[in-house]
Formats: sequence, structure tokens, C-alpha cells
Amino acid sequence: APGTQPPLSPSEPPMASPHAGNAPPGVDPEAFSWFQAVDADHSGYISVKELKQALVNSNWSTFNDETCLLMINMFDKSRSGRIDVYGFSALLRFIQQWKNLFQQYDRDHSGSISFNELQQAFSQMGYNLSPQFSQLLLARYAQRSANPTIQLDRFIQICMQLQSTTDAFREKDTGLVGNVRLSYEDFLTMVVTRMM
Repeated sequence: APGTQPPLSPSEPPMASPHAGNAPPGVDPEAFSWFQAVDADHSGYISVKELKQALVNSNWSTFNDETCLLMINMFDKSRSGRIDVYGFSALLRFIQQWKNLFQQYDRDHSGSISFNELQQAFSQMGYNLSPQFSQLLLARYAQRSANPTIQLDRFIQICMQLQSTTDAFREKDTGLVGNVRLSYEDFLTMVVTRMM
């Protein structure tokens, strides 16, 4: 039945599958095996809902809808709202790269990123952002607690959106001065084309 598959962590190899040897050309057999496990309705495609049920953070919470949708859209070549085995294979590589980066910035190996670690991550990625901005992100994306931290899914979401909006800003900031003048409609166009 759909939804009965246990969540799989991107850090662990996928469950062995008797069909793993039948991977399509160019698709890693392990990725194919995992694809079959995640494709709960056996449609040959992975939906946002199926992806969400398959990916977990270090605290065993499932990935949030927004991050799953962002990633599906990134690898959905047909604009159908779902990905095939090739898109899924590329998505797994993408997640693993972000997970490696996340673990590099998670200096205390807690499985989540604290305020100080987030500030250091931004600095090392080349972003010159204030502590107030990092605090704003924690308030927006961290679970409510005395010591709020960012899980892997939100880290991926924040970085993807930051990268996207920075690219949009740089298109307007041709002189690289760090400031741009935008009309209201230009601003809305930036938001709609990059964030939605």
C-alpha cells in the first residue's frame, strides 16, 4: 500500500532490491533500487508526496513540502510535477552533495546547524550577511525551541533560495556595487521567476 515504505536517510545505502540489476542505462543500480522503493504507487514517477515520505532529517522528521517541491521542480524536465528515474538519480546526487556540505558546517556533529554554524557557513560560501539576517532565517525555518537549529531539509531550501535570489540580484547589479534600483514590477518578476 502507498506510504508503507519506511523513510530512507540519504546517508544510508538504499534497501537491496531484487530488481536492482535491471537499472536503465546511465542510472546507478542503487539509485534504481531506491527509486523502486520510493515509487510507492509503481507509476514509474516520484511525486512530491512520495519524495517527502522517503527523505528524513537527522532527527527523523520527514523533509518539508517546500524543499521537496523545490527539488522536484529542479529535476522535472517535463514540468509534470514529478520526476522519472533519471531525474531521481540526479536528485540523489544533488542531496548527497548538500548533505556533505551540511556535515562540513555542522561542526559539533549534532545533526543540525546552529546560529554560529549558519553564520560561518554563509561566510565560507561567500555571502556577506549580517547576524540579524541569520537570526531571521532561524526564526523563519527552525523548529521553535530555546536553542533553534536548522535541519538538512531547511538548509537545502535556504541555500537554494539564497543562490537563486543572489543570481537574480547579480543580473541587475551589473557593476557589482551591491545595490540595485528596481521597479515594483521588476521586483515581483524576480520573485515569481525565481522563488515560486
